[in-house]
Parts: sequence; C-alpha cells; structure tokens
Amino acid sequence: MSLYQQLQEREISQKPVRIGLIGAGKFGAMYLAQIPRTPGVHLVGIADLSPDAARTNLKRVGWDMNRIQAKSIEMAVQEKSCFITDDWTKLVNAPQIDVIVECTGNPIAAVEHCLKAFSQGKHVVNVTVEADAFCGPLLAKKAKEANVIYSLAFGDQPALICDLVDWARTCGFPVVAAGRGHKWLPHYADSTPDTVWNHYGLSPEQAVRGGLNPKMFNSFLDGSKPSIESTAVANATGLLVPSNGLLYPPASVEDIPVVTRPMSEGGHLEQKGMVEVISSLEKDGRTIPYDIRMGIWVTVEAETEYIKNCFEEYKAHTDPSGRYFTLYKRWHLIGLEVGMSVASVALRKEATGVPYCWNADVVATAKRDLNPGDVLDGEGGYTVWGKLLPAKKSSQMGGLPLGLAHQVKVVRPVKKGQSLCWDDVAIDKTTDAYRVRKEMEAMF
Repeated sequence: MSLYQQLQEREISQKPVRIGLIGAGKFGAMYLAQIPRTPGVHLVGIADLSPDAARTNLKRVGWDMNRIQAKSIEMAVQEKSCFITDDWTKLVNAPQIDVIVECTGNPIAAVEHCLKAFSQGKHVVNVTVEADAFCGPLLAKKAKEANVIYSLAFGDQPALICDLVDWARTCGFPVVAAGRGHKWLPHYADSTPDTVWNHYGLSPEQAVRGGLNPKMFNSFLDGSKPSIESTAVANATGLLVPSNGLLYPPASVEDIPVVTRPMSEGGHLEQKGMVEVISSLEKDGRTIPYDIRMGIWVTVEAETEYIKNCFEEYKAHTDPSGRYFTLYKRWHLIGLEVGMSVASVALRKEATGVPYCWNADVVATAKRDLNPGDVLDGEGGYTVWGKLLPAKKSSQMGGLPLGLAHQVKVVRPVKKGQSLCWDDVAIDKTTDAYRVRKEMEAMF
C-alpha cells in the first residue's frame, strides 16, 4: 500500500499521525503550508521562540486561524486543532505526539531536542542538517537504542540524494558519484550577510518579501551548506569525500556524467564512489545553460558490455565512453516535501536517509584573519565558513566542527583560509552537543 493510501486510511479511521514541529521559520512555514492539504496527519503543536512569529507564518501560508486556538496539547488533540508554545519540552514530553520535526536551524539546540525526543519514544525528522553534520551517526545510534527512527528530511537535498543513491544500488548499479548543484565561484567563500543578495541573484526587496534570512542564505552561498549537506550524504551512504574540500566542477546537466568520472578517465574525482557538488557557473562567472543549481544527481556505471548496450539502446545520456550515466532531478522543493519523511517514518518505520558511518566532517575555516577575543558566529556569518574534509583528516587535526562554531571565543591567532581546531577556541563543554560530538569521536 502506498504512503498516500496509508494516510487516507489513517484519515478515515480518525487515527492521524500526530506531529510536533519545533521551529516555524521559513522551512517550517513551507511544511505548514502542506499540512492542511495532506490526509491522515494532525499538527498537534508548534514550539517556537516567538509564538507570534509562528502565528504570522501560519497566517501567511493560509491556515484557518480558528485552528490554532488550543490552550494545551490535550485540547489540540480533542479539538483537532494546534497548540502553540515557546516551550519545546511540552511537545517532546507529550505522549500524544508520534513524530517531532526539528526545524530550528540551530545545531546545538537541535541535538538537545533530538536526544530528549528519543528518550520520550518519539521519532525525529531532523531538518537541522547542521546538527547531523557534526554528530549525526551518534544521533542515529541513540535513536536505534531507543527503538525510534531518526531521519534526514525529504525536500532538503541530502535526503533526496540518499534516495537516488538507494535507487541506484537497489537496481544493482555501482555509484560513481552523487551530489547536488550549487552556484559557486571561489571568492564566494568570503561572502558575508552584507554581500549575499547580490551574489545570490535576489534583490533586498525580494529577500524581505520572502522573509529570507541573509545569514542562512549566505551559508548556502559561501560553501558551508554544500559542505554540510555533502557530509550528511557521505555519512548516510558510505560515499567518500575529496581529500581537501569540494572541487565544484562546472557542468551542465548534459556534462555531469563527463565531469563525475575519475581523474584517470578525464573527470574530476580522486576515485570512484565520492560526493561532489556541481557548479552552475563557469570559472569566469558565465552562467551554464541547463544547469543543476537547484537539483540533485547520481552517476552510475555500466559494469558490463550488456548494460552499456542497454544504455545505448534506450537512449540514456552518457559520457562519450557510454559507461557512465547520470540520473537527476533539477529541482528540490525544500519544506514542501517534508511530508514524505513524516509518512515514511511514522507508517513504514523507514528513514529517508540516516547516517551509519563517519566518513565526513565540516571544519570551521577562517573567512578573515582572526585574533584572540574575536567571537565566531557560525555558518553563513562574518567569521568562518565550512570546509568538507574526510573525518579521519578532521579527527587527526582536531578540527573544530562548524556546527559548534557559534558564539565561541577565539583564543589564538588564525590566518584567513586556515581551518580551526579545538585548541583555537574556548568551547563550552557543558552542552549536549559538545558531549555527543566527543562521544562520537571516541566511538569512531
């Protein structure tokens, strides 16, 4: 039975999947827009630091405001309405809720939310991939020990890439490479919230209209988010990562199977079985026609002459050798697709991407010369960007994970372009996030 049919059955039997949403910003608002149009689900509660902002977003996406008047979780369940609070613990402690959707974008808070939800027997769909990037494998382990599901969020590119990789392997194809697209030029690594909109291709007026956060969008532009998402993919699929950061080879959709071959065969990969990000810009800044900027892809290999001939007979677009083929989606719909993860986790007990190994890490790297007393402001800010590295390399250097580079004071000089290590900062060792990260390092 399809997920949609199962949801319809839940609707008919009046046994909906009950959801608690933590964080009702842009991503959360996109998911909120789809909930009233999806059978068999009930948003029981929203926790947000600003309940008024959550109500504004609900109104913006078209909710009936009479449906958000519940004064408690119990009342929300009884009246099939929604309870709004600034206390996230009320959601994770509520026995009526089946699935928590963690959507804060704050990696340190997200770890705490996930751990508490596991302890209360709740599945978690984690939109805050920044948290997954620095301790996802251990979060998945703790979820399994609690007999619940921990999952990446469909609509975000990592879960969609994992889906393509799973498709390829389940069909018997070896995965040569997988990843996403991105608008990239090397100097974007220096971008700050003050420069993001010009580089991104939006006007400040469009950004304000959409309620877009310049720091968050800058984390995409400066390479932090592509590194974070590539880390999540590598740790959830077992794919390897480049030895010194993403290369961002420029390519049209047509050329992806050409550039995602090993270097020994004219491509850009150090070896087969890696993650990479394709740039939608040529090195001189020219826009590439028919790009993969907002999409995802997987490149597979025909291991036999017969399979290669099948590619040819069915007009599959390959590299010139006929052996490498790329399947792709040119778009992802972000929060509008989260319902797939919620339904999969609740009804099939299957994650839509879950880390099981520690292949990759994202290390905070200086955007400018940093001096003792400077305070790091995390991904997308003015001080650091995230560099993708093999986990073994990061571990050996004591790399500071980008997800923990928030409101942390620098104690030693760090040159621009240098990756930071633990000894460069005064880290707060009392947080769940720090404890879980160190536990994961010890485990692996």
